[in-house]
Amino acid sequence: MINSILIANRGEIACRVIRTAKQMGVRTIAIYSAVDANALHVKMADEAHLIGAAPVNESYLKADEIIALALKVGAQAIHPGYGFLSENAEFSQKCADAGVKFIGPSAHAIKSMGLKDAAKLLMQQADVPIVPGYIGDNQQPEYLAEQAIKIGYPVMIKAVAGGGGKGMRRVDEKSQFLDALGAAKREAMAAFGNDIVLIEKFILNPRHIEIQIFGDQFGNFVYLFERDCSLQRRHQKVVEEAPAPGMTPDMRQAMGEAAIRAAKAVDYEGAGTVEFIVDGSAGLKPDGFWFMEMNTRLQVEHPVTEAITGQDLVEWQIRVASGETLPKNQAELSINGHAVEVRVYAEDAEHDFLPSIGEIIAFDVPQTDGIRLDTGVKAGDEISRHYDPMMAKIICHAPNRKAALSKLSKTLRATVIAGVKVNIGFLRDLLEDTEFIAETFDTGFIERFFDKPRDEPDLTAVSAMAAVMLTEKIINAKNINSKTHQAWDRADAFDMAQGNNGRKSIMDVMINNQPHQGEYIIDAAGVRPGVTSETALNIIHGNAHDYIVDQGKGYQIDARIYDDGGQSEAGGQVTSPMPGCLFKLNVALGDEVVAGDVLAIVEAMKMEHNLVAEISGTVTNLAVSLGEQVSEGQLILRIE
Repeated sequence: MINSILIANRGEIACRVIRTAKQMGVRTIAIYSAVDANALHVKMADEAHLIGAAPVNESYLKADEIIALALKVGAQAIHPGYGFLSENAEFSQKCADAGVKFIGPSAHAIKSMGLKDAAKLLMQQADVPIVPGYIGDNQQPEYLAEQAIKIGYPVMIKAVAGGGGKGMRRVDEKSQFLDALGAAKREAMAAFGNDIVLIEKFILNPRHIEIQIFGDQFGNFVYLFERDCSLQRRHQKVVEEAPAPGMTPDMRQAMGEAAIRAAKAVDYEGAGTVEFIVDGSAGLKPDGFWFMEMNTRLQVEHPVTEAITGQDLVEWQIRVASGETLPKNQAELSINGHAVEVRVYAEDAEHDFLPSIGEIIAFDVPQTDGIRLDTGVKAGDEISRHYDPMMAKIICHAPNRKAALSKLSKTLRATVIAGVKVNIGFLRDLLEDTEFIAETFDTGFIERFFDKPRDEPDLTAVSAMAAVMLTEKIINAKNINSKTHQAWDRADAFDMAQGNNGRKSIMDVMINNQPHQGEYIIDAAGVRPGVTSETALNIIHGNAHDYIVDQGKGYQIDARIYDDGGQSEAGGQVTSPMPGCLFKLNVALGDEVVAGDVLAIVEAMKMEHNLVAEISGTVTNLAVSLGEQVSEGQLILRIE
């Protein structure tokens, strides 16, 4: 048995690996960048070592330094987690050459499955069904456009390298193709250093269903059933569940056996996931699925498989890497209940899901029976611009799907996170959507979800509580007794003393930077909200801002700092929505623009964000140069 493991990763997956390793009595060694010195995975590990500066290419991607450290500290194996070096064939080979066990497949297997075009050809030879499309060396835009016409719209452009939804674009008509191709290639080059793409037929009403497989050194293989990952945003998974709703035994067997044929084709060892696109237009059928790609690592969503099978997949990884046979054979594996996982991101769901950075002021997820929390952060930690904004995964296991969705939704409503914007409210709304509950969904569900008419949130109780918070702050700052502030020092104070309901007052407050009027009451008992709330509002005080969390959704609270007037002038201020690099500038000084024009593109976290004109007019100021690093809220240009 391997007795010591270096975890070449950070965040929640590093913590996840450490938990299982410790239960197995395996010594754990963490690495960390300069900004991660106080991170949770550093505190959990038996020992931890600084590997470099904050940028990933100066820390978590330094393959040679990581292997040298493993040898220095006596680590027998390296667990790469997911992301970073987990699917790097060269890293796997270097580990083997150095005599350190790579907990994952061989360099050959990673290389075979690492490029989507080569993998599809290999799968075709292994009798695994693949989606019709173009895979080839000719990457001339005009030639690719011709291939798209031959395939038939809609099509999907996909980077052959990497994953995570980067370098992917759906195109519905030929007039959109060249712009989408350019964006996909740029994004792929920034993320993976490889801008080669393939083109596939886009399956209408598609479901994204994947099979968890495992292989050992002795040629044994099993599949641990399926996960449905259809709820995606920008091709990034948001909600995952197991088993897949509507799955039949015949289709499960057909997909499982196809996944094992895929794994056998590359002599696979360890944990892997074979991802399929499934035609969900007329129910799930054994002849209606096609290979998309194979992820040669542990998946983010692996906990739902662990929940329904009762197996610890990290333990399986360690045992297989130690030279043991698979802990179970196919006949010994079965499905128990239903599990659903949501990914909690530091992002602003109301503003195009832009990542949110800063200090986590509060972080509390109730962990009742059936609820599992996988996280790598805690209150007081910083969300850095250098890394993926995923903070945690919340997983619910219950006897059936309806119970799992209900319990997970209740947990999200009771979750309190403040300091950075998070997608909890968005996740809660997804789980409570009637179509999703009724199993009427595909990979386009979230896009349609945003098109549904919905009422504006009622912030009456939040604004009232905000007014109370800010009023008390003013009273305390001025050292004024609340019994005399704006109440007793008035001509009608006698009436209040006789037990009347106190004086109602209005305070202008800012809720998530938008103006609201909050009603509060002040009387002999102090200050209280002018309206009652059916739910308990959680109040969190930070150094720079205060926060109120209501039913899982957080609101930043400030005193009102600007006037309602001059909205058209404000519309002419084009600012960066987040920290990043001004990657593209489409206008020059003096240009005439029309509302809706894409003026510039900011690249952040290897994703492109369009800056769009809110008003028509003339560009009168260019405040930033092409290629310059910009901060959140920084002025880019002005339109008059």
